[in-house]
Amino acid sequence: MSSGGGKKSRELFELAKKVTPGGVHSPVRAFRAVGGTPIFMASASGPRIHDVDGRDYVDYVGSWGPAILGHAYPEVVEAVREAVGRGLSFGTPHAGEVELAEMIRRMVPALEKVRFCNSGTEATMSCIRLARGYTGRKKIIKFSGCYHGHSDALLVAAGSGALTLGRPDSAGVTEGAIFDTLVLPFNDLPAVRAAFEMYAKEIAAVLLEPVPANAGLILPEPGYLQALRELTQKHHVLLIFDEVMTGFRLGPGGAQGKYGIRPDLSAFGKVIGGGMPVGAFAGRGEVMDYLAPDGPVYQAGTLSGNPVAMAAGLAQMRVLAQGGVYERLEELGRTLENMVCDEIRSAGAPVTLVRLDSMFCLFFQGPESAVRNLQDAQRCNTRAYGTFFHRMLEGGVYFPPSQFETCFLSAAHGPQEFEITQKAIREALRPKA
Repeated sequence: MSSGGGKKSRELFELAKKVTPGGVHSPVRAFRAVGGTPIFMASASGPRIHDVDGRDYVDYVGSWGPAILGHAYPEVVEAVREAVGRGLSFGTPHAGEVELAEMIRRMVPALEKVRFCNSGTEATMSCIRLARGYTGRKKIIKFSGCYHGHSDALLVAAGSGALTLGRPDSAGVTEGAIFDTLVLPFNDLPAVRAAFEMYAKEIAAVLLEPVPANAGLILPEPGYLQALRELTQKHHVLLIFDEVMTGFRLGPGGAQGKYGIRPDLSAFGKVIGGGMPVGAFAGRGEVMDYLAPDGPVYQAGTLSGNPVAMAAGLAQMRVLAQGGVYERLEELGRTLENMVCDEIRSAGAPVTLVRLDSMFCLFFQGPESAVRNLQDAQRCNTRAYGTFFHRMLEGGVYFPPSQFETCFLSAAHGPQEFEITQKAIREALRPKA
C-alpha cells in the first residue's frame, strides 16, 4: 500500500520538519489522520496535480475549493501576469477592488457592501466583531462541526451538554476568549430554541456554515436554515453565513442563493480569489457601515484588496458569471455520484457518499446511519478511510488526507479523470487478502 510521498517528498519532509513545526504550514497537510508521508507538489494543471517525484494525480482537493475552473486556468493566469507587471501591492485604493466588489454584489442579492481581507479566518473573525459592535451584545452561537478559522473566539469545543458553555479547543486559547461562545449541535432546532430562551437578550449573532464542509459534508435538514433565519429575526440577532467553502461554488449565489436565505452578514474566500489568498465579508449596508472609518468597529489590513489577488478573482468570477459552468459542474457531479455509488454497491462496502452539486465526501459507515452532525461523523471508521486514501493514491487519485474533509470537483474534470477514478475506487474498495 502507498506510504504517501516518494523519495523526494520524504527528503523534503525531513528538511521541512527541521525548519517548520510539524513540517507543514497547515496541520491537515501532515497526513497525521491517514498516516504516511505528505506528498510535496510541484505543479498543477486542469484537474491534475503533479508531485516532486514525477507522479500525476486526479485531484479532488482543488486547493480546498478555489480551483473551480481547474488549476492554472488560462484567463486567471494571464490576469495575474498582467497584474504583477503593474505592481505587487499598492497599499492604496485601486479599481480592481471596486470591480470585484461590484461583481460579488451583483451575484448575491443580500450583499449590499463588501470589504476585502486576506483569509477566511479574517473574514469570520471580522463578522463576529462587527456583529457585537452593531448589536451591543456579546454572545454568539456556533455549531460543532462548523469550522470558521483559527481566531480565538471560534476555536471552541462543545461542553458536556447542549447549553453548557464551551471549552477551549486549542492550547493558548483562554477560557475568557471563548466565554461568550455557545456551541450547539448542527441540525438540532430544539437546542437553538433553548439557547434563545436562556440568552436571547445577550446573543449578538448566530454563525454557521450553511452546509458544513469541515466534518465531511453535512447537509442541512429541510427547513433548518429557514428556521434559523426566523429565530434570529424574531430576537434581533444577526445571522452570519460562513460561505468560505460554499460561496460561488454552490451556484452564483452560494448556499444562500441555493436555499433562498438572506443572512445579515456573509464571509467568503476560496473561489473569489481564483487561487490567490483572499477573504471578504459582506452584508446589509446598515451593518457594514459600522466598520471604520464610518463606524466604531475597527478592521484593517495592508494587503486587503491586493491588486494581484483582485485580478485573479475578477478573471475567475467573470468566467463563472458568463453561465454554463454551474450546469457543467452539476452534470459532472451526477456522473461521479452514479459511478461511485455503483462501485460501493458492487463491493458491498459500508460507505456512504454525500454530494451537493460539485462538493462531495465519502463517510466510512453504512447508509443506515445518516450523518446529521459532527457526533455522527465522528462515529465513522477513520482507519478504513486512511486505508482507502492510500489505495486511491496508488491508483493515481488524490483525495483529502482526512475523513473529515470535503472533496471538490472542477469544471476541468472529464471522462478520462472519471475512468481513472472509477478504476481506483474499485481497487480501493476491494477486500485485500
